[in-house]
Amino acid sequence: MDQRMDLMRRCHPDSVKVSRMVGFIMGLIFIAVSTAYVVFAAWRHWTVLPGWIALALSILLLIWYTWVSPGIAYRMFGFRVSEEDLEIKSGWIWYKDIIVPMTRVQHVELERGPLLRKYNLAEVKVVTAATSHVIKALELREAESLKQRIGELAKVVEHDE
Repeated sequence: MDQRMDLMRRCHPDSVKVSRMVGFIMGLIFIAVSTAYVVFAAWRHWTVLPGWIALALSILLLIWYTWVSPGIAYRMFGFRVSEEDLEIKSGWIWYKDIIVPMTRVQHVELERGPLLRKYNLAEVKVVTAATSHVIKALELREAESLKQRIGELAKVVEHDE
């Protein structure tokens, strides 16, 4: 296991299932659009080569985002919350290590889409003036607790100044 992830908290293991479902749905959409182009191009006597290329790439992307990428993303994502900052690490080709000082946190959001709700998961979004940072797919109670903790830490640090 990567040493940079040793002290980090992880997402819920069901996040892999959710990522696979999203990848599968998106892959099917791209395959459907590519297939529709091939059929329409053949009917209108256009060149079908771009459609076949798009169809082949769509199938490869479906395989990648359904079976390969979710497991890698799960293993390479971690976060740590302290009184001073939030640290988020991710990536497997390009490592990303983000440190958000609690003094910069403006607000914290809890997000749950239909697939996350199905698995009783939620995402915690930490918003700063410049951007927002997402802690992916935590169990709902843990996400609510983390949201409250970050909110309290950001407020406490803000009042200490």
